[in-house]
Amino acid sequence: MSMIILLVVMGGFMYFSMIRPQRKQQEQRKQMLNAMKKGDAIVTIGGLHGKIDEINEDKQTVVIDADGIFLTFNLSAIRTVDNGAATTPVAAAKPVDAPAASAAPEKDAPAADDKPYTEPTSNDDK
Repeated sequence: MSMIILLVVMGGFMYFSMIRPQRKQQEQRKQMLNAMKKGDAIVTIGGLHGKIDEINEDKQTVVIDADGIFLTFNLSAIRTVDNGAATTPVAAAKPVDAPAASAAPEKDAPAADDKPYTEPTSNDDK
């Protein structure tokens, strides 16, 4: 009897620790892809940044404008979508407190290992 209870508890633990968060993540991704529209900035899974030029729901593709170069990707290749609503401009962001001046190294002083690179020489050529 205690073995059955242990198995039920283990099954419940696995559901709440692994399966449920994965389903929530899949639902968030689906909502993100459904909310995409022309002009949104995106990043692909390969790291390509661009703007959406066209979305084809039938073929499940998206055409991305990457600085004048138009590329077609599957919708599954989209990692993030930035529609501009959740971003804050860099100038409006709160500045990070800088460490004390004594803690920062001097930029003009060369480090001990800052020697110019020299090509190793071989005496085998003689």
